Amino acid sequence: MDPAQAPGVYEGAANVIAAVMLLIEFGMLRQALARDQVRLYAVQSALISVLAIVIAADRNLPDLYVLAGLSAALKVVAVPLVLRRLLGPAVGRAVDEEEALGVAGSQTLSPASAVLAGIVLAAFGFFCFGSLGIRGPAAPATALAIAGAMVLVAFGLMIVRRDVASQAIGFFSLENAISLAALVVAAGLPLILETAFLFDLLVAVVVFGMLIRVQHARSESLSTADLTRLRG
Repeated sequence: MDPAQAPGVYEGAANVIAAVMLLIEFGMLRQALARDQVRLYAVQSALISVLAIVIAADRNLPDLYVLAGLSAALKVVAVPLVLRRLLGPAVGRAVDEEEALGVAGSQTLSPASAVLAGIVLAAFGFFCFGSLGIRGPAAPATALAIAGAMVLVAFGLMIVRRDVASQAIGFFSLENAISLAALVVAAGLPLILETAFLFDLLVAVVVFGMLIRVQHARSESLSTADLTRLRG
């Protein structure tokens, strides 16, 4: 029997970064304040840029350096800045009041129950994606499975929170999970395709920005609980 081969630098870095990103996703699920979720999203996005740099250095893919820079500028700087502005002076007093009360009861589950549900979703996603049998240096199996777990936990964040800000952050972190999966599976995609994915994120930021402003102007709250009463 051949001795187990130690993972390379790229595979080890991808697995560690993916694991930390999943832990940050649980942190978003646990946080009651939207501004803290924004900070965690920025850190999670920074890890995506670090992973792109590691892959670029390991596989000699200079396009990924450009992608890492664009991703950092958009996800680490621009998107958090826009979210802070939307949660700032325009709706600041209302947000502060809501956050003092746990975002106006926006959590459909208690923090402990939400984290337990997230663990179940993460385990389900991890083993489902791990059972796909995708192997090889181009796609570290553990990192890909963790990306699948992150997708489900991000969906869980959008489901258990009923305020627009948390749902927006859940959607943006879902995009981070998809970016992680894309980097470990198809890091050699042309730069034009990678930047097209970032353009989709810009569209999502514009849409959620409009939703936050409209919802606050309509009800002076970021909670979407009253929208459940709407019927077609």
